[in-house]
Amino acid sequence: MEISDQIMYEASFNKDSSFEGIFWMAVKTTGIFCRPTCTARKPKFENVEFFSNTKDPILKGYRPCKVCKPLENPDVTPEHIKKLLQEIAEDPSLKLKDYDLVKRGLEPATVRRWFLKHHGITFHTFQRMSKLNTAFKKLQQGESVTEVAFETGYESLSGFNESFKNIFGVSPKNNRIEKIIDLKRIETMLGTMIACADENGICLLEFSDRKALPTELKSISKDLNANIVQGENPHFITLEKELSEYFEGRRTTFTVPLSPVGTSFQKQVWDILQAIPYGTTRSYQDQADILGNPKSVRAVANANGFNKISIIIPCHRVIGSNGQLTGYGGGIWRKQKLLELEKAILF
Repeated sequence: MEISDQIMYEASFNKDSSFEGIFWMAVKTTGIFCRPTCTARKPKFENVEFFSNTKDPILKGYRPCKVCKPLENPDVTPEHIKKLLQEIAEDPSLKLKDYDLVKRGLEPATVRRWFLKHHGITFHTFQRMSKLNTAFKKLQQGESVTEVAFETGYESLSGFNESFKNIFGVSPKNNRIEKIIDLKRIETMLGTMIACADENGICLLEFSDRKALPTELKSISKDLNANIVQGENPHFITLEKELSEYFEGRRTTFTVPLSPVGTSFQKQVWDILQAIPYGTTRSYQDQADILGNPKSVRAVANANGFNKISIIIPCHRVIGSNGQLTGYGGGIWRKQKLLELEKAILF
């Protein structure tokens, strides 16, 4: 799929985020190169050239822009945040305060902003949520309320009961009627992904910058009548391993159990998606034909759009009947990169 310089220039002028990862624009008069969404003043068309990667402009002598930082993935989890997440996962009773962050060389306000941006809650709220997620599971496994309260670092039963009820809507002794969905951030070569899983399998896998993600999380919570809480899940271990192998080009099929949430028709369409072999593509019309209803193209396209489990249910393998890449919730550039990875298309 060839993209003209004019289209790329207009995309850069409009700061079109859908072109992130597809091209980088270099400015001849300044000697710098930028990502499409750079907020710096746009140069004249005759003063720019475009690249499909970041290596070529560097080899040609261009410097990365200090404003948009084209060599960085803006969505990646910083190492210091990864360490905090690991600490919390390994010790649910841990209670890190601002003083503890400072001792680790971290600025509390910076940590707070990161968690607000990527999780919608502060770091301290995140800690409480993780702690209560662990407590929920321990209670589900039959441990007593008293044991769980003190194992997870609470100093009093009343404090534990109040916190638990604020999050889950019921007291700890009544928690068996409740259901929980675990949530985790997973880093990939195409950006951070958000995964959700219940006891049956993965029910969501989306790129964290997908605009519809908050709506999808609310939908899953409502449909499954469950609380979504940051936490570990056995299915995440398999998922992370298989995703890593996939992006390294060493895996063409997935075995991690899935627990998709949708209508019976949507699940039919998703089953057809999963049957598309690695390294190949299909059209919406092909899907409709397989369903036995050639006129259901629009309904099929809508069902693809409601798929909440990216890559494993491979809606990226569906393209237009004319061979053009069609919409993709994670961004057209990611769809292109996934198909390039699978060698389904060559650019």
